[in-house]
Amino acid sequence: MQDFSLARRAMVDSQLRPEGVTDRAVVAAMASVERERYVPEAARALAYFDRPLKIAPGRAMMPPAALGKLLSELAPRAGEKALIIGSGTGYSAALLLSIGLNVVALESDKQLADAATEAGIETISGELAPGHAKGAPYDIILLDGAVELLPAALAKQLNDGGRLAGAIIERGVSRLVIGLASGGVLGLRTIADAEVDKLPGFERPPAFTF
Repeated sequence: MQDFSLARRAMVDSQLRPEGVTDRAVVAAMASVERERYVPEAARALAYFDRPLKIAPGRAMMPPAALGKLLSELAPRAGEKALIIGSGTGYSAALLLSIGLNVVALESDKQLADAATEAGIETISGELAPGHAKGAPYDIILLDGAVELLPAALAKQLNDGGRLAGAIIERGVSRLVIGLASGGVLGLRTIADAEVDKLPGFERPPAFTF
């Protein structure tokens, strides 16, 4: 039987730290939350591999190092309110909950939402691109996947000074980004390239051609 505690320790030492994941709260959460609980049983042996992990048709968990980098850049703190868009089976929500945040998890795939609920993560079912304005404003929004287009409405769901993190697909390459909201506008900067699977509902409209 695989020793997942050793796998978690190896993830921290060989994946997170070399990639500059230094936020103490994030490292402590990823060292303690059992990632394998949020992985389909047939794939649990792959739970700590640093690559996207399929959890449903067309959906995958973000690689640990990519998620760790985003969370480290967000610098989440206890008492803050976070919206996770595309929360899947609930792993990223579990990390933020363990740090002490108030978390709203939004998922469009009912089977994934049900799996998250079974794992103890209360999840709202709904389309991802509109976000969840009913629970706004948020201190943090995490896109738990990659998008081609970032809806402007999401910035308006952040507090002034709130942060957004995720991955944006540019010319076929997914790039981790972090953004800061000011006056309902989001300024983004790129952190690094990373292999991150797409979230549904954020496709860029096809360009018009003659």
